[in-house]
Amino acid sequence: MVTLASEPDGFERTVIADRARIDPHRLGVDAGPLRADEHGLTVDLGPGLDARFEARRDWPRPLGPLGAAQLVPWLGQYWAPHLLGARVSGRYGERSLDGADVYAEKNWGAAFARHWWWGQGPGVAFAGGRIHGLAPTAVVVWTDEDVLALAPPLACTVARAGGGEWRIRARSPRYRVELEGEARGGHRLYVPVPAERRLEPRSNHFLTGTVRYTVWRGRRVWVRREGLAGLEDGAV
Repeated sequence: MVTLASEPDGFERTVIADRARIDPHRLGVDAGPLRADEHGLTVDLGPGLDARFEARRDWPRPLGPLGAAQLVPWLGQYWAPHLLGARVSGRYGERSLDGADVYAEKNWGAAFARHWWWGQGPGVAFAGGRIHGLAPTAVVVWTDEDVLALAPPLACTVARAGGGEWRIRARSPRYRVELEGEARGGHRLYVPVPAERRLEPRSNHFLTGTVRYTVWRGRRVWVRREGLAGLEDGAV
């Protein structure tokens, strides 16, 4: 059973597909009104969405940003970007999506954090939450030449999220990242999250936030950017 939610006109709709199929060999799902794979996404819900992904930039490493921790069984939650960017062609209702950018990730596990934070902007993504008495956060930064991933236990990370602000600090022996996000007003979605076989709309997802960050490699600035971002803050 797969539950989908959409708010194309400001109203939430939930559709339950009794027959859903997940591809066992590659990225792919067919769940009634939602069909997705590594090449695109189609949603027959509301105005309808049909998007194809071209000039893809996939995650370049065998393991995700969590490193070896991704292989440890029974952790509460796992997170991994799998598409850092691609050019979109297609339509959302009558609106053309040609030339838009797309980013995609995976999030899975046996539990959902009682408080979590997430963000994605130009060349950066992060995710973390409080679970099992800890509050780990992973940060990924990418440029045209390279990809940097910092996550415990190989990096020290500190995060704070609330009141429309996000603050992330991450440090490894070679790199240091400082990130600030802000979302005050703008378009906000109450995204449903799973809780004991039901959905609870307790995630604040801001579609038009801003993010700015600096990455140092040693004592030198490796990258400094800012721009439009999606930001999320959720709590019980």
